Amino acid sequence: MIIAANCKINIGLDITARRPDGFHEIATLMYPVRGLADTLEIVPVAGDKAIFETSGLAIDCDPAQNLCLRAYRLMRDEFGVGAVRIHLHKKVPFGAGLGGGSSDAAAVIRGVAELFDLGLEESRMECLAARLGSDVPFFVRNVPALATGRGEILTPYAVDLSEYRLVIVKPPFGVGTAEAYRGVVPHTPARPLIERLQSPLVTWRTEIVNAFEPTVFAAHPRLETIKQTLYDQGAVYAAMSGSGSAVYGIFAQSPNGSLDMGDLFVYQCDMR
Repeated sequence: MIIAANCKINIGLDITARRPDGFHEIATLMYPVRGLADTLEIVPVAGDKAIFETSGLAIDCDPAQNLCLRAYRLMRDEFGVGAVRIHLHKKVPFGAGLGGGSSDAAAVIRGVAELFDLGLEESRMECLAARLGSDVPFFVRNVPALATGRGEILTPYAVDLSEYRLVIVKPPFGVGTAEAYRGVVPHTPARPLIERLQSPLVTWRTEIVNAFEPTVFAAHPRLETIKQTLYDQGAVYAAMSGSGSAVYGIFAQSPNGSLDMGDLFVYQCDMR
């Protein structure tokens, strides 16, 4: 079985309160980017031990703690499924705020459920996914959704960006989630994100913000430069995705300049 595990971007990200459990209350629109995806092959194998292989981008993580294996172990422990071999071909950069690892985990949950004919409903898979991380449930249904709570409460949100073009830019460094949250002061905007999203896209530049940007940009000024470059090249809206370090721009047409800066990862696709 071969599965594409696409990434996502965050459109707006409000951090409204710190929770007693140490997490934060957030509100963000998560939007799937189907063109940029990892590829997973999952096949059953003899024995009682999973095999995990990778290719493509090098993964800066202990293989035993990779979310793919953690997702498989969750399914094994929950449903008693047999061993599998998972081959992950990595294309989505990590440390980027694009949810690549979370998407891989959700793909393993969906793939194992299908491979072993478990007959799981999407709501059940979302509950399992939430045990692995806040972003993982989003990739089960993989449709635009308003994420609240710590990010695991998902409400499908109809937004049509199919006429636009997306450019994602990532510098050769990542931003850790803990680093991004450091220095953030929770704040409740005067208007909820869901109301601001209903404004014309041309107004998003001043109305819809990523609350991580001030502290992350202060620590990594190059990210602010990338965002400004996207605007200079004609972006209607530009922002950092999640906790970074990827910055994206939404364009009504192709950018009017080049982003080829040697060490930058640059990806362009339609937003269908």
